[in-house]
Amino acid sequence: MTASPNLDQMTPDQLRALAAQLLSQVDTLGKKLQRIETVNEQLTHEIALLKRHKFAKRSEQLSPAQGSLLEDLIDTDIAAIEAELKAVNPPAAPAEPRQQPKRTPLPPQFPCTVICHEPENTQCACGCQLQRVGEDVSEKLDYTPGVFTVEQHVRGKWACRQCETLIQAPVPAQVIDKGIPTAGLLAHVMVAKFADHLPLYRQEKIFGRAGLAIARSTLAQWVGQTGVQLQPLVDALREAVLAQRVIHADETPVQMLAPGEKKTRRAYVWAYSTTPFADLSAVVYDFSPSRAGEHARNFLGQWKGKLVCDDFAGYKASFEQGITEIGCMAHARRKFFDLHVANKSQLAEQALHAIAGFYEIERQARDLGDEDRRRIRQENAAPLLETLHTWMLVQRDLVPEGSATAKALDYSLKRWMALTRYLDDGAVPIDNNWVENQIRPWALGRSNWLFAGSLRSGKRAAAIMSLIQSARMNGHDPYAYLKDVLTRLPTQRGLRLGNYYRITGNRLLA
Repeated sequence: MTASPNLDQMTPDQLRALAAQLLSQVDTLGKKLQRIETVNEQLTHEIALLKRHKFAKRSEQLSPAQGSLLEDLIDTDIAAIEAELKAVNPPAAPAEPRQQPKRTPLPPQFPCTVICHEPENTQCACGCQLQRVGEDVSEKLDYTPGVFTVEQHVRGKWACRQCETLIQAPVPAQVIDKGIPTAGLLAHVMVAKFADHLPLYRQEKIFGRAGLAIARSTLAQWVGQTGVQLQPLVDALREAVLAQRVIHADETPVQMLAPGEKKTRRAYVWAYSTTPFADLSAVVYDFSPSRAGEHARNFLGQWKGKLVCDDFAGYKASFEQGITEIGCMAHARRKFFDLHVANKSQLAEQALHAIAGFYEIERQARDLGDEDRRRIRQENAAPLLETLHTWMLVQRDLVPEGSATAKALDYSLKRWMALTRYLDDGAVPIDNNWVENQIRPWALGRSNWLFAGSLRSGKRAAAIMSLIQSARMNGHDPYAYLKDVLTRLPTQRGLRLGNYYRITGNRLLA
């Protein structure tokens, strides 16, 4: 340890040299202390964020119950592929009759509704009256939530005794040919799986408790074939969303089973929705194996409108191709909120109060037309935004580089133009919260089905959930909506559904 010098014996020059040395040391220690405080603030902020977030399950080990899901997914994919091949290459001639497996009779205790199908005209072309000589009876299994019923379709046979002509009403078109499920039962299975997040093995047990044994492999085949039949309607919904000049976009991670491995890897679901100010309320999901920006560009295609999104780098290339970026004020606010929760920052509190004023203006203009909303924003919000921007620039010069406060300020300052574009267009929302609400069903589903079995099953789930969530956005019951769609669907088989129905408010109008 260096002994302290005797100041009384030092000359003036020595005292000046010592003072300069001490000042240099104080300056060095001050800078070191500032760096330590900056790092400490940053670490404290990160620890506070981690404490506020709950982490999902990290282990990739599959439990026996999870492993049984793979069989469902494989059967579903096989059924979907067979349906697609049949649509692309219809058989030129009737296949040779083969012995059909015997189907277990439906439980006799179920209520039965008899529906008779008879020819409109029972007069033979030769002039004689046809005589009923028999009938064919086929049974379909229907489902009203909580109650199984049986539809018994009776097709009478009518024959002419003189010329031996035999006529019979045609078999009603079904979503699944020669299958037992009606549109109501298929709608229930779809809603239970994709809206209520009940895996097929759970549905199998539920049906078993009701006295009906339906193998999960059969349920998987129903899901696969129904998904293929619904795809044209989802394509039409996508076209309707991309016809809007302002849309939202967001993405969320989903675990997908890695091919050939008993572990999962991260995939993503992208959500594209209309704004709350649009006449059409709809959302379309797109499942992709990664978060690469090319997936967003492939979905948007030639669309050149205003995209409301967060600051994810994957959208940047789209902005260079003519799409206008609309920033999310909620994300900017979130940075200050996290800062305030972590260390009760007074600066963050001031920013939060200022941003709250913008949202109060939005609440006042929520039910107005686009032009009136734009006028109110220009009159009331624009001056407040300019004041906030000036204040942020001043505060940024006062805080150290690398601190959590600097990062919160930089997030807004670097994106200020995108954050304030909503002022010039009343059809543009202030934030991206609308689509974040539409993507929440996926977050709920992750806790139940845990992973998607393949890219194909993920895309099928995205398609069916697009219809279900769009129905919810318009206040419709997803079950009733899908049942209506699946009831009409067989009559449009082989033709593009978008040519027969236009989507307005996600209701199918003939």
